[in-house]
Amino acid sequence: MRNAVMLAAALLCLGVGSEARSSSGGDDNLLEFKTMFGVSGPFRGPTNAIRGVPGAGAAWRLSRVEGELGADGELEIEVRGLVLVSTGANPVANFRGLVSCQSIDGMGNPSIVNVSTGDFPASPAGDAEIEADVELPSPCIAPIVFVTSPNGRWFAVTGR
Repeated sequence: MRNAVMLAAALLCLGVGSEARSSSGGDDNLLEFKTMFGVSGPFRGPTNAIRGVPGAGAAWRLSRVEGELGADGELEIEVRGLVLVSTGANPVANFRGLVSCQSIDGMGNPSIVNVSTGDFPASPAGDAEIEADVELPSPCIAPIVFVTSPNGRWFAVTGR
């Protein structure tokens, strides 16, 4: 019985130790994603902005996306087929990536910090590759990634 208790205690310690290692090191990505939601319905326009980011005025859809956000602010988004629902085409020459974080301001209050990339070329078929470094706040809690127009209106956002 004593050996069983000691074995259980040792296994518990090993489990806690490995949990601590995995949460404090190794993977340096804050977010990896393979889905995004195209702006539609009540999210079109400024009325129901997400974290202060207004939606585009018309509905958008996308075929495929892959992306990741590193803890160091490295943002990569590969988007395919991000187009207007009404026409099946992309009328915008450039897309931007935008990262939104919940954070804590200098007074200890909750805040929202939105950081954007520069422009990246987008094809009429809605294909683009965004690769940039953004300056993330510390901490960056619950990051959301958007694909936006150069004027900051979102076309697609992470999540489903």
